[in-house]
Amino acid sequence: MNTLIALAIAPVGTGDELSAEVAEVVKVIRESGLPNKTSSMFTEIEGEYDKVMEVVKKATFVLAEKGIRTEVVLKMDIRPGYTDTMSGKLERLEEHLK
Repeated sequence: MNTLIALAIAPVGTGDELSAEVAEVVKVIRESGLPNKTSSMFTEIEGEYDKVMEVVKKATFVLAEKGIRTEVVLKMDIRPGYTDTMSGKLERLEEHLK
C-alpha cells in the first residue's frame, strides 16, 4: 500500500552541529531509490509500506550501529488508491490557493 512519510532522524548527545550525522542518514534514504525530498526539518519518502519502513530502519541504524543515541520522529500518511502523493498533495493545495 502506498505510504508517504515525514521523517526526522537525529543523533543525540553529539554536540551542537548535527549536519554530518544527518548527512549520513539522508545518504541512506537517497540511495534507496524511493522518491524523497529533504527540507530543513524533515525528509519525505514515498513508496510501498514495507519498502518505506525498511528505509526507515536502515537510516536509523546508520547512526545507532555507531553507538550514537538516535532520535526518530515519524509521521505517516497511508491513503489507499493514491500514488504520487508527495507532489499531488501540494498540487491540490496550490489549486485551492489560486
